[in-house]
Amino acid sequence: MLYASVTAADKRIALRAGLTSGKILRYPGAFNPLSAKLIQQKGFEGVYISGAVLSADLGLPDIGLTTLTEVAGRSQQIARMTDLPAIVDADTGFGEPMNVARTIQTLEDAGLAGMHIEDQINPKRCGHLDGKQVVDADTAIKRIRAAVDARRDANFLVMARTDIRAVDGLDAAVTRAKQLQDAGADAIFPEAMGSLAEFETIRAAVSVPILANMTEFGKGELYTVQQLENVGMNLVIFPVSLLRLAMGAAARGLDAIEQTGSLTTMLPEMQHRADLYELLDYASYSQFDSGIFDFTLNPHISTPSPAQGLKEHNV
Repeated sequence: MLYASVTAADKRIALRAGLTSGKILRYPGAFNPLSAKLIQQKGFEGVYISGAVLSADLGLPDIGLTTLTEVAGRSQQIARMTDLPAIVDADTGFGEPMNVARTIQTLEDAGLAGMHIEDQINPKRCGHLDGKQVVDADTAIKRIRAAVDARRDANFLVMARTDIRAVDGLDAAVTRAKQLQDAGADAIFPEAMGSLAEFETIRAAVSVPILANMTEFGKGELYTVQQLENVGMNLVIFPVSLLRLAMGAAARGLDAIEQTGSLTTMLPEMQHRADLYELLDYASYSQFDSGIFDFTLNPHISTPSPAQGLKEHNV
């Protein structure tokens, strides 16, 4: 009932343990708190919170328009509704190294298990759009060092994302990944890899866990979880998938209303009311209400008058 039964500290421990388990972790992207509960119900290992999704949720493109306050606030709403660890996209850290430090502590306070910060220029753009630009190595390293130094919980995961593959090629990505690991990054997120072989190359270059991004309609191919595990990936995200599915279904529903004036034919595609109530755990709320408000008085105990009760209270 209400929020997660697992503390943020324990979620961070669980994430760390999962990354060293030898099995790949699957983190679908939640587009709201309710979808995070569904991810947990379906048996996944964690929840991803995409910057692109947070932007889209506000009706904005993913070009660095969101603020730390917006990202932290929405991330807290999502993370607190699930017992699973949640990782959030922190873009470029929302400013200079001192801003990065503040970002880390704000996200810690919001209950996240970890975050990733990228080496694009600020403001950034979606990692699968053309025209990206990355910062120099010194700036990228300072961001990661600021993040690592600022965290108060050593288990809070600081992941470094590099977008340099699409700008300067695979060799540059290998070099940058090593630099970010040396700067203290707990994990590496190589964005927009061109093949499984490229993932393997990054795997061979660093010793920390690696994240693979399986986003639809992007620069890279979509590989199965097993394929990614076979080349040594530790975590795979499906960042915008649930939002795309939901928005696709919403569009089809609106079309049906426009064309036929009814959604009767689409009832089989909808989440049933009973399934929604189960996901929301209505039964626990009802039980709580019953335990608090549904009671009977002992007939042998007299009820004090309002005046008497007030007098006794003031004694």
